[in-house]
Amino acid sequence: MIRYGALEILAEKEGDKDTLIIANIGFPSKELHEIYDRKANFYMLGSMGLSSSIGLGLALARPERKVIAIDGDGSVLMNMGSLATIANQHPDNYLLVIIDNGAYGSTGNQITATAGLTDLKKVALGAGVQNVAMVSDESGLKKKLDTMENGVLIVKTKAGNKKVPVIRLCPEDIIKRFMEKSALPFHSR
Repeated sequence: MIRYGALEILAEKEGDKDTLIIANIGFPSKELHEIYDRKANFYMLGSMGLSSSIGLGLALARPERKVIAIDGDGSVLMNMGSLATIANQHPDNYLLVIIDNGAYGSTGNQITATAGLTDLKKVALGAGVQNVAMVSDESGLKKKLDTMENGVLIVKTKAGNKKVPVIRLCPEDIIKRFMEKSALPFHSR
């Protein structure tokens, strides 16, 4: 399975729900946009390593909504401190899905440390995250998405990008439509 297949499964499981999804920079955002564009998807266009942090902040601000952040192994390696913050905040409504393909997929598939000795499951557990799982096939991913409400889910995939078009939405439109879907309803007094 490559990342695109994992994103198809995630979109199938969560797309018709009220789940807020934050997609990682580059190809993961473009691929999710191609698979299932919806206003409740936030596409990162220029901030590598921040999907996990943005997702956590959103989950803390909106505890009644399920939030899934999709991050890559390279991005998590860049912002490993987010795992410690996730562990210490541990919101019940937040699931970080790390697609670990052992490569920086958006910049040419150069290998990451997870292609060597670094194990993100051990890193997350070491940071204090209590609910950590790892899957490496479609059936395992489907089962975990059905049963895992929060924590960190590492999805081991092969490196590779699907040829998909550039997202034709400007950043202002992405944030505006996402805010409409994620904002608290306004109640006048």
